[in-house]
Amino acid sequence: MTGYLIRRLLLIIPTLLLVTIIVFCTIRFIPGTAIDQMVSQMRESTTLGMEVTVENLERALGLDVPIHVQYGRWLGDLFQGDLGNSLWRGTPVVSEIASRLPVTIELAVLSLIISLILSIPIGIYSAVRQDTIGDYVGRTIAILFISVPSFWLGTMAITYPSVWWGWMPPLEYTPLFDNPGANLLQMILPAVILGMLTSGTTMRMTRTMMLEVMRNDYIRTAWAKGLTERIVVFRHALKNAMIPVISIIGLLIPVLIGGTVILEEIFSLPGIGRLMLDSLSKRDYPIVSGISLVVAGFVLFANLFVDLSYAWLDPRVQYK
Repeated sequence: MTGYLIRRLLLIIPTLLLVTIIVFCTIRFIPGTAIDQMVSQMRESTTLGMEVTVENLERALGLDVPIHVQYGRWLGDLFQGDLGNSLWRGTPVVSEIASRLPVTIELAVLSLIISLILSIPIGIYSAVRQDTIGDYVGRTIAILFISVPSFWLGTMAITYPSVWWGWMPPLEYTPLFDNPGANLLQMILPAVILGMLTSGTTMRMTRTMMLEVMRNDYIRTAWAKGLTERIVVFRHALKNAMIPVISIIGLLIPVLIGGTVILEEIFSLPGIGRLMLDSLSKRDYPIVSGISLVVAGFVLFANLFVDLSYAWLDPRVQYK
């Protein structure tokens, strides 16, 4: 186990480096640059802006050198724990991400909990009561959750309650530790929407694996011994059926993070998804690179945790 863990941790390093190279280059291929936007705003807002030149701004922001030199400088600062400063605000990227990351993590965790609460019980029930009305309803719900786009459902969740009942979710963010009740009131609706939309895949996988496990010989032996349905399903079948389900949950983690980008914008949540959209529109290269690095690291470590959980679920799984 220790050797496997060390190899996986070492593999994360080149993976993150590859992610940074791709993001660092791709963001600069988008038409329009931060310099063009800055010059345009300065010339519109001040009379002195007419004297501002692209060359002076590029030199001041360190963008007057080739892209590989910029990347080398950024990577050198990264090894010292510095992700650079925002081109627009001048604030450290680390502080910008640190102030917004808890919002995104809270939304993603709440969504994952809601997704599991919805998907696991419905998936188990559909498998145990195969081809009954309850099974058909559960499968229909799963397909519906998979099909509905998050941006449409989020927009409808704000629009129709405000039109019909004159109610809207609070759009001014309240930190969790300042007022937990107000924070939960604002976070619960986007968390439910995102949890619903990610539960469909887990629901179908849970049903499929439970059906496969329930047909195994040891399950028939458990039935023959006279064990109750609860013991057969939850003690003997569920744990063995959960390995592929856990794999699906690991694959859903990037979907959860990506889903927060849209819902944070719709519900005015100051998370890193909203910061990413704002930074992309302004071509704020350091913030985009920093967020991509943090999100990639979070996803890689989450998938490592998922892989390690296999050994707990099935003692036959051994890592060497």
